[in-house]
Amino acid sequence: MSEKHLAYMPFAAALLGVCFLSAMDAFMKSASLAAGAYSAAILRSAIGTLIIAPIWLGTGGKWPKRAVLKVHILRGTVSGFMALSFFYALTKLPIAEAIAISFIAPLITLYLAAILLGEVIRREAVYASLLGFLGTIIIVSGRLGAADFDIETLKGLGAILFSAMLYAWNFIIIRQQALISSPTEATTFHSGVAFSVLAVFAPWFLTVPSLPILGSISAAAALTVAGALSLTWAYARAEAQYLVPLEYSGFLWAALLGWYVFAEAITMTTVAGAMMIVVGCLVATRRRPEQSAI
Repeated sequence: MSEKHLAYMPFAAALLGVCFLSAMDAFMKSASLAAGAYSAAILRSAIGTLIIAPIWLGTGGKWPKRAVLKVHILRGTVSGFMALSFFYALTKLPIAEAIAISFIAPLITLYLAAILLGEVIRREAVYASLLGFLGTIIIVSGRLGAADFDIETLKGLGAILFSAMLYAWNFIIIRQQALISSPTEATTFHSGVAFSVLAVFAPWFLTVPSLPILGSISAAAALTVAGALSLTWAYARAEAQYLVPLEYSGFLWAALLGWYVFAEAITMTTVAGAMMIVVGCLVATRRRPEQSAI
């Protein structure tokens, strides 16, 4: 494979990771509605840990040093509450709307990357994020106009905004984590720490779902592991500002999965917004990313 093609591998991996996580959201929405957001979230983390931990240990995984462990704990804690609030929002909002609203996270991440990672924000990255955000606005305008804004909808909006703030922080931690640990180690601690943190509330909120719901949660856990591995690998090889605009493709994946699996109609506003998202992704990849030595 040529050096030029290798330079774009992180973008392909990031897109694939977003696809996996978009499919995961569909499974988790049904599971959260049936078993509750908390039970679905903690069981997903538990099953995800059981999937990835043997792979990490089998490939020579060792307990990380203290400085690395602190980053793992921070990401796992942030991700645990990020996921819980997002899955709660899915029980109050349509999945496409929840995903679209969460797209404020990459915009926040651009500036967090400058503050926390010292990255220089290039014009291409800003333009790409603005194009992607404009695409989501177009999509949401076609969907939210007919929504009934009752108290439950407001709860969902509050939860998704809180989740988006944590999601933006999570992007930065992924970049830090990817530079100091392997994808399998990072993914193991991502799921394991999230489970440990959420388990504190198990005596009060955990309910054991039926086998079909456990099947959905297991599928979501497998997709979470695949998505986390893909994103960690990508963030180890490209700056956060280049990759975060690709998160906007999540709505495109959701629309395609909804059409293919659930026969959901794709509206003109969805098509127009998706085109803006794709343009944003193309703008983000115009300049060749710097690669790390990992």
